[in-house]
Amino acid sequence: MTTLADRDWRLIAEDTRDGATNMALDEIAAETAAAGGPRTLRIYRWDPSTLSLGYHQKPETVDWEFCDREDIDVVRRQTGGGGIYHDSYGDISYSIVAPAAELPSDLMECYELLCEPILEAFSRMGVEATFAEESRPAIYEPACYLRALHPAHDVVAGGKKVSGNAQYRRRDAVVQHGSLTYLVDADRHLAVFDDSEVSSEAFRERVTGIDEYTDVERSGAVAALADTLGEWADADPGRWNDGELSRARERAKEKYTTDAWNRGRTSGRATR
Repeated sequence: MTTLADRDWRLIAEDTRDGATNMALDEIAAETAAAGGPRTLRIYRWDPSTLSLGYHQKPETVDWEFCDREDIDVVRRQTGGGGIYHDSYGDISYSIVAPAAELPSDLMECYELLCEPILEAFSRMGVEATFAEESRPAIYEPACYLRALHPAHDVVAGGKKVSGNAQYRRRDAVVQHGSLTYLVDADRHLAVFDDSEVSSEAFRERVTGIDEYTDVERSGAVAALADTLGEWADADPGRWNDGELSRARERAKEKYTTDAWNRGRTSGRATR
């Protein structure tokens, strides 16, 4: 495998979009990389705040009325696992997209490689974060952050989950995306689910935020992540071209905003 830094990478600084467009852009980035275009590193924000559902998640686990009333988007991801509430302020999300042939085929090795800049970003913020080493049982399966911890892709600080990371692998490209929790809003995170009886206190015993370990402002956390991603791949500052944005808007309209995708229970391969 060629050193990643020898390839053509672009870093797209924090981009604020709705849930459907964010998921569509991941797909478009994979198509661009597979077609010989640049590999993509992106940091993004969700506006409005969004509940992203795991690929196989049952729609009845969602409190649709609450989400509609509170102007919270709901979108189904290509990756598996449970639902994640991406607060427009409290969540910092990223994606790494590259041709499949340039990344390890072993899932664990691939996670270890692609999470290197994520762990380095935490270090630069002054947060001691590592892959989860101790297994903890799930307390509420529909919520990704309350599932059993997995050492391959769950990152913890002080024993609590601070970042979740996921991959989906096409034949020709790999997309890894994940969330870093800057600020925990336990009540809001739990309220998006229809039948959760988990208390806010129990949620906070499992989940933590960057702001609990450092005085770094959110903008500083975003900058640290951008720096480590860019240095890791020797990436150039980049942007979406007009064609990609047009295709993403169309993909969002045809797929990620539809009830068939978001409220249906899909089948297929997804890895979390």
